[in-house]
Amino acid sequence: MPTIRELFVYPIKSCAGIALDAARLFATGLEYDRGWMVTDPHGAMLTQRAYPRMALIRVEIGAQELIIRTPGMSELRTPLDAARLGAAPKVETVVWRDAVYGLDTGAQTAAWFTDFLGQPARLLRFDPARERSVDGGYTASVGGATTLFADGFPLLVVGQASLDDLNARLNGKGAPSIGIDRFRPNIVLDGLDAYEEDYVETLSAEAQAHGEAGVELRLVKLCTRCPMPTIDQARGAPDPDWPNEPTDTMLGYRGSTRFDGAVTFGNNALVASGSGAWLRVGQRIEAELGFGD
Repeated sequence: MPTIRELFVYPIKSCAGIALDAARLFATGLEYDRGWMVTDPHGAMLTQRAYPRMALIRVEIGAQELIIRTPGMSELRTPLDAARLGAAPKVETVVWRDAVYGLDTGAQTAAWFTDFLGQPARLLRFDPARERSVDGGYTASVGGATTLFADGFPLLVVGQASLDDLNARLNGKGAPSIGIDRFRPNIVLDGLDAYEEDYVETLSAEAQAHGEAGVELRLVKLCTRCPMPTIDQARGAPDPDWPNEPTDTMLGYRGSTRFDGAVTFGNNALVASGSGAWLRVGQRIEAELGFGD
């Protein structure tokens, strides 16, 4: 039976993630995941695709604040609770094709991100008074779903064996191994064969403590990958010796005919039940597989 190997949240979209021993699950994903996003002054999102140095922005979830750090700059703090932003200006932005609404976190955070990126920027907190619906073409099995500033789905699930296989292929051509952080998953599973998560339809787990709910996740769409996995998350730039890896290697065997040849790695998931429950590293998960018609 598969087990949870690692759990990650990425509080600020496109900035560094946090590895957790336990994470609370909500309908929109893991608590605090993609609850913030960096934009330009007009509300256009800024990501590692254009600003790879964003990988160097580290975050910590404090008792009441999100703590933001990067080498050579002063520490920055912003409230976890959106209500503490008071009458913050509401900003309309876009995540790909979706209109999304955020709260401006203020001049201090804007100055910090502007200084770091070298261009005008500000930090938005997802507006809790609004909802962002997941593409209805993938949500019929759960009667609709919502997410925050994630690219499109509440959760991303990856099997450790898939990364191990990819690293074996990279090593076979002389390239170094890469970490799971290149793919920014929320849930990493042990106990699946390489790429078996492609065929998982449902992940379920019994309640871990008295009063908690059981969890059921529906895996609904393979994750098509942009060039972001080429960015070394420790240096905020591609490896100068292997700048197009792992994309070049994955193009040879992970192109999907279902997505016009796009490379896929990992599977996006929705929360069918269990909002408010906790997921924990080491937790046993039952996987139900489906292979289509």
